[in-house]
Amino acid sequence: MPMENISKIARNVELPLSDDLLETLHAGDELLLTGVMYVGRDAAHKRMIEALEAGMPLPVDLKGHVIYFMGPTPAKPGKTIGSAGPTSSYRMDAYSPRLIAEGLKGMIGKGMRSGEVKEAMKKYKAVYLGAIGGAGALISSCIRKAEVIAYEDLGAEALRRIEVQDFPVTVIDDIYGGDLYEEGRARYKIADPGKAAVH
Repeated sequence: MPMENISKIARNVELPLSDDLLETLHAGDELLLTGVMYVGRDAAHKRMIEALEAGMPLPVDLKGHVIYFMGPTPAKPGKTIGSAGPTSSYRMDAYSPRLIAEGLKGMIGKGMRSGEVKEAMKKYKAVYLGAIGGAGALISSCIRKAEVIAYEDLGAEALRRIEVQDFPVTVIDDIYGGDLYEEGRARYKIADPGKAAVH
């Protein structure tokens, strides 16, 4: 869908996220995010959890912020960042509940989340947002600035700070337990043929 059409139906949201804003979001809402977010995959998440367990501070204060599960390709000359499509979110399921408890308010990726992650989102008020899989080039055009802020040795999986404008996402899991994937399956569930009436 062209960006101009998305902007007609999506809600503009300024980052970081507040609890008041999160209370107005529901599974299925289309958003355009503008502001600062962080980028990290499983290797960076593992290091952040190790730091917390060792009683050390995180390299960035995540309170109110969003983490985008992504590892970019190298930037081409004159570009801010390379292809920036989402990675599978289940890779972060073991780490996300602890970061949510630390104040993380949003996560962006693709695919379903575990029950533990969804419970943490309800308990601490956080949302899971879906980005467009296979649209790395489109997404990268929404990223205005990008810089590595920690774990540079991880290369593409280093922790990054990015500034985005009109970054398109869909609310998958909200703070009330709403889950767009589960709602979609229920809506289009096909009746079990074995239970069909015999004529």
